[in-house]
Amino acid sequence: MENAKSPSMLLIDAGNTRVKWAVPASVPEAALTSACAARWLHTGSAERAALAELAQQWAAAAESLNLSRVVISNVAGPGLRDALDALLRQSLGDALRIEWFASQPECAGLRNRYRNPAQLGCDRFAAAIGARALFPAQDLIVATCGTATTVDAVSADGRFLGGMILPGLGTMATSLALTTAQLPQIHEIGALSAPFADNTVDAIVAGCIAAQAGAIERAVATQLALSVKQAGGVAAQVRCVLAGGAGAIVAPYLTLPGAQLEKVDNLVLIGLHTVAMQTD
Repeated sequence: MENAKSPSMLLIDAGNTRVKWAVPASVPEAALTSACAARWLHTGSAERAALAELAQQWAAAAESLNLSRVVISNVAGPGLRDALDALLRQSLGDALRIEWFASQPECAGLRNRYRNPAQLGCDRFAAAIGARALFPAQDLIVATCGTATTVDAVSADGRFLGGMILPGLGTMATSLALTTAQLPQIHEIGALSAPFADNTVDAIVAGCIAAQAGAIERAVATQLALSVKQAGGVAAQVRCVLAGGAGAIVAPYLTLPGAQLEKVDNLVLIGLHTVAMQTD
């Protein structure tokens, strides 16, 4: 007789532009600090406008798995929440246990110091939890470069201190085209060929990249100064954890003296996995 499949969980990061998902592998506890692809049995994504693709992806994954639990971070509003709920039940059955992750005063060893903890975007809180799981007991700056760019500070003793939100790389470029008559729409952002642009398109790209990098560098410098002060003037170390689709574009332009840069894919999903493992 064929052995029953062990229950598996599905993790979903529903953002403003894309919906990303993963099924975590059953790995030893020590391996959970790894950001490598071996963490996941299956991964996938789809544009928000093409959610039907998700049903096909989940159905393919479900053929070899017993998906019984779903943990979701959704920052794209109640409409997407309802659509995902219906799609999940249609694809995987009504018996599915669906959990909607929300920011709270404390979770997975991270204390939320937002003035109103529930107001903190659940993706930001999940990303911070994921970064802390990967790099415990360290001062962190967690920068996620997507539709919006968020840059958040986490202390070595486990406090989410707060952060900043700015338009993402693509959003910045688009806003210039929409609000300025003489500037073109930028359809693709790539590497710069010179430090100072000699044409308008590259000048827009250079300005947007500089704004992203500058915000991250400023946050790192501020966190580093706080760390030194709290250590009584002793030299400190800050780790900058960079995630998001535009992170790879921004990374080469970052100058982070006194800090170490870590590029991590699917940081929100890593955070959701960390929470799920502690609340099973």
